Amino acid sequence: MADLRGKVAVVTGGSRGVGKGAAEGLAEAGATVYITGRSESFDEPPADRTIQATARRVDDLGGAGVAVPVDHDNDHEVLELFERVRQEQGRLDILVNNAYKIPDPPVWRGGFWEHPLSAWDDQCGIGLRGYYVSAVYAAPLMVEQGSGLVVNISSRAGGEYVFSASYGVGKAGVDRMAKDFAVELRPHGVAALSLWPGSVKTEFIMDAVQRGDVTLDASVAQSPRFTGRCIAALAMDPDVMEKSGGVYKVADLAREYRFTDPDRN
Repeated sequence: MADLRGKVAVVTGGSRGVGKGAAEGLAEAGATVYITGRSESFDEPPADRTIQATARRVDDLGGAGVAVPVDHDNDHEVLELFERVRQEQGRLDILVNNAYKIPDPPVWRGGFWEHPLSAWDDQCGIGLRGYYVSAVYAAPLMVEQGSGLVVNISSRAGGEYVFSASYGVGKAGVDRMAKDFAVELRPHGVAALSLWPGSVKTEFIMDAVQRGDVTLDASVAQSPRFTGRCIAALAMDPDVMEKSGGVYKVADLAREYRFTDPDRN
């Protein structure tokens, strides 16, 4: 069976949630994974919600984890990240665009006119522009080697109303970005696509469930690593270019590639 030993990935926003799950799924296949995040996003982050903790988890699962503090609102820090990857690895095979800034307070409900303008900047800044910036600096490495995979983490909000107008616009933009990236990258053998996880048991969501802000059916909710296994399966698919430009549900690809959710193994 093919694996990802010798392959290099960058997962943005990998201290927790889907980003951490992405790093874990790639680690299971033996990849070297650079994990970014902002340690200052919490005054005292729990020990298991840091990029260093994710890097150690990657090591434990069979990969090689590299924690790199990056503020994805700072273009120069993003550029330095990919320059470091070039210097240390000489290649980049997978970019997982996942870094996202949750508005404070979160905009769960209400009209867009009732939300602070900063909610737009948070969700369409780090969560949309940030994807673009990372891809701009990652693409030259992939184009030069004639291969690679760009994965934009999105959600069903790209196709229907979820949470708020600004959230939906951001996710729709993420999906469109992947489609257009695919057009421009195809001549260079590089694939780009967008993924929709389902309801995911991230730390943020589970904390919100405990507070009563949201509800979650734990019997059908996915683990973050389920998305990571999906990304690994895509990266190991020799025909992944056939999927370039698409928007896919993680659950649908699980049936195609026959990977399972570790919470249901």
